[in-house]
Amino acid sequence: MRWKVAILTASDRGSRGEREDTSAQVIRELIEEEINGQIIEYRVVPDEKDEIMAALIEMTDYFRADLILTTGGTGLAVRDVTPEATLSVIDRHAPGFAEAMRMYSLQKTPRAMLSRAVSGIRGKTLILNLPGSPKGVSENLSAVIDQLPHALAILTGREGDHGDEA
Repeated sequence: MRWKVAILTASDRGSRGEREDTSAQVIRELIEEEINGQIIEYRVVPDEKDEIMAALIEMTDYFRADLILTTGGTGLAVRDVTPEATLSVIDRHAPGFAEAMRMYSLQKTPRAMLSRAVSGIRGKTLILNLPGSPKGVSENLSAVIDQLPHALAILTGREGDHGDEA
């Protein structure tokens, strides 16, 4: 099964072309290799809540992504607003993903406790916030990637909650 995946990078410098978006490349590689995902949309926006929200809404409602992975804007800095933007557009929380990523990352560095990343569902789309660094993206996504196909199959109605065919 091929999953439709969108990547959203929240970065002031990235949106101005002042920084190469290597974190999105890590996401792309892991998604294509590990879960047979197809990147259907990729975008870089500034750290502005309204712009992040608008991109998330378009990726779910227009592009109909099964999964949206954000990178950047999850820390404690004043302009880190990705979690707030995500919470503003989701219908339901799915906290286990963010909890698992934080728990896994805490085994690597105590700074993981500074992450404010969230995870949730809009319609039939799962949205996960990832850190902004390539290393953080790799570690966090690796912590949950094996559960994504099952979660997406349930969310999209292709599979029942217990692995039964829908």
